[in-house]
Amino acid sequence: MIFVIYILLALGVIVFSVKLSFYVDELDKKTNVSGAFLGGVMLAAVTSLPELFTSIASTIFLDDVNLVYGNILGSNIFNLTIYGCLVLASTKAFNKAKVTSSHRNTLKLLLIMYGIIFTANLIDRDFTFFGVSFFSIAILVLYLKGAKKMSIDESSEGEEKSSSKLTVKQILIRFTFLSVGLIICSICITMVTDEIARQLNLGVTLAGALLLGIATSLPELTSSIALVKKGNFNAMTGNILGSNLFNCGILFLVDIMYIKGSLYQSSTQQGFLLIIFGFICTIVTYGMLKIKYELGKTTENTKGSSIPYALASLTIVLSYITYVIMSI
Repeated sequence: MIFVIYILLALGVIVFSVKLSFYVDELDKKTNVSGAFLGGVMLAAVTSLPELFTSIASTIFLDDVNLVYGNILGSNIFNLTIYGCLVLASTKAFNKAKVTSSHRNTLKLLLIMYGIIFTANLIDRDFTFFGVSFFSIAILVLYLKGAKKMSIDESSEGEEKSSSKLTVKQILIRFTFLSVGLIICSICITMVTDEIARQLNLGVTLAGALLLGIATSLPELTSSIALVKKGNFNAMTGNILGSNLFNCGILFLVDIMYIKGSLYQSSTQQGFLLIIFGFICTIVTYGMLKIKYELGKTTENTKGSSIPYALASLTIVLSYITYVIMSI
């Protein structure tokens, strides 16, 4: 019965997140707010709401930071696995698509964040400012820097007019109610995941990475597939990487709420595996986008050059599979 509840809650997360993404897109079409900000920052934040509230629930109700680590870092590596699978399934289309250089800047910030998290867990000693870790403050600064860069990205996929008859006020009202529904589902799925972990004798970090990480990444999966079908690989890339950046930023909020000790405790083996494989997937993704940029500069005819993208994507997918095997 507990697994049926988990599946129903996961479906609820998908439905609420997809509808929220739709209304963000409508706001993009109906307002003068920067499209890059709505897509790369706001849409990413919307699809990361499950990670945000499951992490808050894990901290406040379950008092378990390892579940938070598993949720956030597990979602990040699963998001990149989604990215790898989608590129692998459509290498020719990806080869021809335009992907802006701002995404590589986001990946650089993510690599630095992984370095901070690894260092914080390795030294097992925290330095705080009014109860908030300097590591968390550094992560927040990096997130804000990344969000600012994405918001001033001048790339455009072309303006579209909305076919919806809803006003901006009506969209915002529906957006608010859907957000509440998503929050409730996110908190409930955290409780259910904890119970499943107990029944199956799974480590909380592994349970967070697999059950929570996958469930809370379903919005990114759904929206990314829809964007790939439209051939919009640039927006798909921004959604995935923006979500990962936002996820890391969640650590700052969790650090404020966790008052029983340091958020950066000595991590378990599963926790270190998440950090290591997350770093590997991130740097491979950076390499893939760097290759795409360099090929775009040297030649306009990129026929036959999709092999590097296929190999990079396959590496990302195999890295995730390796993590799961080593963690079980």
